Amino acid sequence: MLIIGDKKFNSRLLLGTGKYPDFETQKEAVNVSDTEILTFSVRRMNVFEPSQPNFLEKLDLQKYSLLPNTAGAQTAEEAVRTAKLAKASGLCDMVKVEVIGCDKTLLPDPIETLRATEELVKEGFTVLPYTSDDVVLARKLEEVGAHAIMPGASPIGSGQGIINPLNLSVIIEQANVPVIVDAGIGSPADAAMAMEMGAEGVLLNTAVSGAKDPIKMAEAMKLAVISGRLGYEAGRIGKKRYATASSPMERISV
Repeated sequence: MLIIGDKKFNSRLLLGTGKYPDFETQKEAVNVSDTEILTFSVRRMNVFEPSQPNFLEKLDLQKYSLLPNTAGAQTAEEAVRTAKLAKASGLCDMVKVEVIGCDKTLLPDPIETLRATEELVKEGFTVLPYTSDDVVLARKLEEVGAHAIMPGASPIGSGQGIINPLNLSVIIEQANVPVIVDAGIGSPADAAMAMEMGAEGVLLNTAVSGAKDPIKMAEAMKLAVISGRLGYEAGRIGKKRYATASSPMERISV
């Protein structure tokens, strides 16, 4: 079970809601994924204008916990303001802190992310900061009260998978809160690898919404996350330099 703050979830797959070809595909992909947490950019929603188009309108939001994110923020102040807007609209007190520091790579700003996380924790939010695979920063985010750490596997939407498994493994090893791998996942193999490393969850969007068949990919990601977690809990065999027979080599006397 995935535990974030005081919230418990059976599914370890967190799913984004953007960039689907149409609302019906989005709905079917979300349904088949069995996710319990949906994330979205607050800036994409007209939270105080019910008459405006709502990109979540096809979803039964009573079935999900919403994880609004502060995408578009470039400072801690902007991130905090966006989070408070989401909370004031009644969406959720759980928030994904996203403060981008580079427009080309979309990598997070470490200083502003840390500042925003600390402030929102003080404000009583359940805070999940999106960060790079910086080992020291991950520890400092936990120290200021983050309820989960969300390091990127690779740049947002790149589909490159886990490009720095060493750093990611150290972040997972040292963390006392859930580590949810976010950004850069491209295939079910990437998701399974993250879970086999010991991550407690995976958040993705483009890998599903941008697939040729988003519905099939959503199911594939669901199964990959389950498989990877089971593999981690089961404990893989050690790697050996030479072969080891899987069947007895001794002759049986008759």
